[in-house]
Amino acid sequence: MSATHFPIAELGTELSRIDRPLHLSEKVWGDLQRRIARGELKPGDRLPTEKALGEAFGVSRAVVREAIARLKADGLIETRQGSGAFVVEAPKTINLRFWKGVGSELDELRDIFELRAMVEGAVAELAAQRRDKKDLKAMAKHLQEMDDAMARSADGTEADDNFHIAMAGATHNSYVSRLVEFLGRHFSDSRKLSWHGTRRQLAHPQEAQREHRALFEAISRGNAEAARRCALDHLRGTAGRFGIKLSLDLDRDSAAG
Repeated sequence: MSATHFPIAELGTELSRIDRPLHLSEKVWGDLQRRIARGELKPGDRLPTEKALGEAFGVSRAVVREAIARLKADGLIETRQGSGAFVVEAPKTINLRFWKGVGSELDELRDIFELRAMVEGAVAELAAQRRDKKDLKAMAKHLQEMDDAMARSADGTEADDNFHIAMAGATHNSYVSRLVEFLGRHFSDSRKLSWHGTRRQLAHPQEAQREHRALFEAISRGNAEAARRCALDHLRGTAGRFGIKLSLDLDRDSAAG
């Protein structure tokens, strides 16, 4: 099969230059990982050169090289001598199959929301205990981006994803961040419901945004229990708006009672 070349001009118009704090290679890795997950970079596509990627992201070739090495370790790309780096035809990592907007909608969505509740409730709780000013600033930035998207009647899914990734970053646990980054690629389709709805249900981004703000405020106050509760309330609210009732045994307080 001949390789498809991914135009750097097209890639460059969509990329924003990355700020200069720590972990630049993780940011490059995360952006490219999300592009692969969303199909923007397809199996067989050749990645731009290290030089071209460095210029597009505004980082050094060494940073790009580290990000590429991590994508290769994840089994998402392969390098070919003299030809460059290519998206693999079949990722060698564990492939979790998630709902993509078709099929047995409610059953699969219920399971996804349950998984989100287990992950995001714990993440919110730890984030409230460990967050710092930089973490809160990042979360606030993505909240504002969602507000801006609502004002334009635009899709705020990416800002929604980034808000939850920033919340995971506030745990200051690199494995939690990487897990949420990985799962977030798959959870994104369930988050889109708040912005697009389904064939039968309308989206309610304003309600979801109120829940996001309550969650942010609980984390800002450092109230771990309230943060966990707000994360669960958000997921119950989102699921409920699409006719999905989450089990009470997801709530440890209810289960204990």
